[in-house]
Amino acid sequence: MVFSKVLRHPIARGMATYSILWPTANLVQQSLEGKRYDSFDFVQCIGYGLYGALYVAPTIYGWVKISTIMWPKMNIRTALLKAVVEQATYGPFAGISFLYIMSLAEGKTAGEAVNEVKTKFPRTYTVGLAYWPFIQTINFAFIPERNRVPFVAVCSFVWTVFLASIKRNDITNENNL
Repeated sequence: MVFSKVLRHPIARGMATYSILWPTANLVQQSLEGKRYDSFDFVQCIGYGLYGALYVAPTIYGWVKISTIMWPKMNIRTALLKAVVEQATYGPFAGISFLYIMSLAEGKTAGEAVNEVKTKFPRTYTVGLAYWPFIQTINFAFIPERNRVPFVAVCSFVWTVFLASIKRNDITNENNL
């Protein structure tokens, strides 16, 4: 009963969704890397789940709320504007945060985390520019506000597999992506 009441709130639904989708996407990425059940890095999966639930879902929820207040209409023109503004503001914030925080979670120093951001963020952001504006235009034009965070969470599954792949590549192999 209490659980179903909590999940009525968009941020709680987003957090629950991300706590499942992000570690699952990480497992898919590990599978694509050739790992199987007996060699999966489950600690890494837990990190993805915590990061997705406790960081990504709340920040996306905040962005969706702010953008809805700033541009309350639901039409294609407004959706395109929101998607462009998101890629110019939230996109860089999200990409840099992911690379930096997950590097620290892996035990890297702050300097190593900064170096990884410098090396991997440009490619990550470029790919995001080809993916997210399309997704977010649909999201902002057609999806009711209460379902936007879960919708983005589902769409982010493929994106998270990509991020996990970028994250797993050594900096020295970055040019081979």
